[in-house]
Amino acid sequence: MLQPFDLCPDHSELTNAKTTAPEGHKKKRKAGESTTDVASVQHLRPGLVLLKGFVKPEDQVKIVRTCRQLGIGPGGFYTPSFKNGAKMKLWMMCLGKNWDPTTGFYGPTHPCDGAQVPAIPEAFKIIAQTANSTASEFPQINPDICIINYYNNVGKLGLHQDKDESGRSINQGLPIVSISIGDTAEFLFSDARDKDRATKVNLESGDILILGGRSRLLFHGISHVKPNTTPTWLKEETGLRPGRVNLTFRQY
Repeated sequence: MLQPFDLCPDHSELTNAKTTAPEGHKKKRKAGESTTDVASVQHLRPGLVLLKGFVKPEDQVKIVRTCRQLGIGPGGFYTPSFKNGAKMKLWMMCLGKNWDPTTGFYGPTHPCDGAQVPAIPEAFKIIAQTANSTASEFPQINPDICIINYYNNVGKLGLHQDKDESGRSINQGLPIVSISIGDTAEFLFSDARDKDRATKVNLESGDILILGGRSRLLFHGISHVKPNTTPTWLKEETGLRPGRVNLTFRQY
């Protein structure tokens, strides 16, 4: 399986990387407890909420390591294509169900190797659902899909709508919970597919963006990734290469 990023300087780091949490962040979280002691809740518009710095450093480290292990295995990262055959400027891996951007359908197997799509780790679900509960304006989801995108420093994603989930999920306004790890990305959102009219907001490592309700079909995308903005401690703990890891949780 094509591996877009080692996440470590060499493969020996896959087994030799540190296993301790960053200093000062070693306290374990109880089930259902907020992932952070202080999180800034920003209501960007009805149905669009940004939780700044919500994911604790130790959880960010675990997310990177888990993505690395899943990404180099069956059903791991690959470069998807648009319907017109053009390659997307990112690498993707799906958990729970595979999303095929050429058809807009979800399925149980990976398009490249035919492997069964890996399950969503329970720890990932807990973070997403805790964030969902923190932004209390949204109904709670039970995520059965997690799409993980890796953007290098030239990665981007044009304005689009997430509308391939079930009609019931979309009509109920069930939210998409998006976790950002690594370099800061400039996120765009708009009522129309027009980047010149789009609002911009920076998504930093540990931020969670929740999109649902009246904004469930909002146009959104990534204009660019800002180089050298990954926290130093995250690079030291994981060897994460330049770029951004983004996990989006949905309920089909």
